[in-house]
Amino acid sequence: MTDAGPLMPRRREVHPVPYWPDYKTSVPRSPNLPLLSMESTMSEETGPRFGHSVIGPLDNNLILNYTQGKAPAVGERIRMHGRVLDETGRAVPNTLVEIWQANAGGRYRHVKDTYFAPLDPNFGGCGRTVTDENGYYEFMTIRPGAYPWPNRANDWRPMHIHISVFGHAFGQRLITQMYFEGDPLIDRCPIAATIRDRSQLDRLVAPLDMQNSRPLDYLAYKFDIVLRGRRQTMFENRMEGM
Repeated sequence: MTDAGPLMPRRREVHPVPYWPDYKTSVPRSPNLPLLSMESTMSEETGPRFGHSVIGPLDNNLILNYTQGKAPAVGERIRMHGRVLDETGRAVPNTLVEIWQANAGGRYRHVKDTYFAPLDPNFGGCGRTVTDENGYYEFMTIRPGAYPWPNRANDWRPMHIHISVFGHAFGQRLITQMYFEGDPLIDRCPIAATIRDRSQLDRLVAPLDMQNSRPLDYLAYKFDIVLRGRRQTMFENRMEGM
């Protein structure tokens, strides 16, 4: 057996606090009793599964996938790319990565989104892809706009993209967000503020990647997703990675 090295313990102190009064909905949603650790069952560990064959050629291109290539979405074109890695830096291949986001004006295609920004008739706001043998993934999309939300008097969400990573079954799902380098709203966001360790919050901020940008076309942002370990990506639905 190969020595995997010393155990990397969970560092719960770096994760978001569940109760944060400035984030109003955390007040009624945060747990009042100690959390319980439940054993998983075979149905959660083995299924349901997704079929790799259902990934279409435009599924990772949010600029074109809503209209199936008939008309492009409106906004600043960007390339979002990176790798899914384990705690020791090894690639995690054949992993389903899904994203969803607001359009360039900061509005989601959702019946409950009543923000004044117009909907883009050519933008659906979601996409998916599967990591290759090196754990690599990429999306072409539109930079999402910031938007106001009914928290305090004048709170705005920074530009962000939601990310879902699936393991071998739907029970192994992790959700996080990617922010953009240089966005001043990150430091003013009550949701981002629940991550008290600044170094952990910085891991949710994708740096501008000029080397992989295309002149006169798009900017690139690099965002690696790390499962567990000392440099893990922050996830919303679990205190640790898979």
